[in-house]
Amino acid sequence: MNGAQALIRTLVDAGVNVCFGNPGTSEMHFVAALDSVPEMRGILALFEGVVTGAADGYARMADKPAATLLHLGPGLGNGLANLHNARRARTPIVNVVGDHATYHKQFDAPLESDIEALARTVGWVKTSTSTAALAADAAEAVAAAQAGQVATLILPADVSWTEGGEPAAAVAPPVARQVDESVVRSIVDVLQSGESTVVLLGAHGTRERALRAANRIAQATGVKLFAETFPARIERGAGVPAVERLGYLAEQVTYQLTDVRNIVLAGAKSPVSFFAYPGKASDLVPDGAKVHVLAEPLDDVAFALEAVADLVAPDIEPVLQEARRPGLPSGDLTPQNWVDVIGALLPENAIIVDEANTSGLLLPMATAGAPKHDVLTLTGGAIGYGLPTAVGAAVACPDRPVICLQADGSAMYTSSALWTMAREGLNVTTVVLSNRSYAILKLELQRVGAESTGPKALDLLDLSRPDLDFVALATSMGVSGTRASTAEELADQFRAAVEQPGPSLIEAMVPTLF
Repeated sequence: MNGAQALIRTLVDAGVNVCFGNPGTSEMHFVAALDSVPEMRGILALFEGVVTGAADGYARMADKPAATLLHLGPGLGNGLANLHNARRARTPIVNVVGDHATYHKQFDAPLESDIEALARTVGWVKTSTSTAALAADAAEAVAAAQAGQVATLILPADVSWTEGGEPAAAVAPPVARQVDESVVRSIVDVLQSGESTVVLLGAHGTRERALRAANRIAQATGVKLFAETFPARIERGAGVPAVERLGYLAEQVTYQLTDVRNIVLAGAKSPVSFFAYPGKASDLVPDGAKVHVLAEPLDDVAFALEAVADLVAPDIEPVLQEARRPGLPSGDLTPQNWVDVIGALLPENAIIVDEANTSGLLLPMATAGAPKHDVLTLTGGAIGYGLPTAVGAAVACPDRPVICLQADGSAMYTSSALWTMAREGLNVTTVVLSNRSYAILKLELQRVGAESTGPKALDLLDLSRPDLDFVALATSMGVSGTRASTAEELADQFRAAVEQPGPSLIEAMVPTLF
């Protein structure tokens, strides 16, 4: 057994049985070893940003790591944007990054680079220096990933191809810490103080079990509940307690936290502005308010909330969202009405991957009472996440419909994910919101106080000349594509797309808000 075979066997034995990859020469022995470990599913993507985004989406839905296979430093570099999003989501990922053979590195070949330095920007990293140690290094990488990290194992080519490898036993995964009773009681005192208090939910605090406990607490104490702005995964819809998310704009958050004296963090970080703006605060905690930590993001957030709820609301049942859908709209598509089409027709048990950006501001309201569903959001702000994440979610949950709501400009970063959807026959319905503009940047141009909004500035935010044709793009990659300009067309095409197996794309001609 060579090093690559021992590595893959160790990954599979530790529960990592999907590998998204875009390999090169240094990874060929890993590629060859896939046939000797049939339990590992290898999935090819045409760009490393699709590889890493797919691993993120998979792990968010499977609650276990996926592996990636990347080619040296440049391959890892191409995947860093979506690894950044995964780091912010605390997604467990095991990157296997091929490197030159140990004896070849001294010659500074064209692809030689500092892979460890790149990998450190997103999490844990280790270079395996011998075939004998490789499998144990792999088990350590899986354990690091299971602790909520992006873990990168660097695999020199000769360590991979040398015989003498042996699989290693899996390292026991970490158990989420349960908060102390003293912490729970101190939070109860805050909640019962009579002061205006917010409980901010993040990490696993946006799953149904935690939401039920948080809702009980809110009923009993009168505190306000919010979810963090961009949760890694939030469970919502009919039969689940509803929770409002903090706004994206600092002004929205300031309004939501008006007169709040206490903020209790349950798996979330203290709120800050997404960017700095001249004359505006970066720390969004109101002046004079105190921040209290009930549970850190990697703690057992649901346990902590249930412990509080059992003290303050022992006999209270959670209030669940009623089933309620918007009516189907008519007429030309607008930023206001396209979301009602999704809310009216969202299938049961769907997974929404939301990178609609400015076009999706009204989406949470339109889908609040739709059948129970999950939503995955852009945790780190690095665009180009939607299509790859939909790939991973569909691989993790092949029996659930995946709905990717995708802004047009962001789609072009990782559009080759459509090819992987077609190749793997994934049940993904993509709705591209085509406003032919970087609309969010038009808004930000004003908000940062830039003095000029002349033609040269606006030209860098425009996606015309030529117009993008997503129907043609999808068709070229084996995905069925249609175009909708009216609400009626979008409804007909969306119904058809979710009913047929395999991937589909709808280009929805929705004008910009700005």
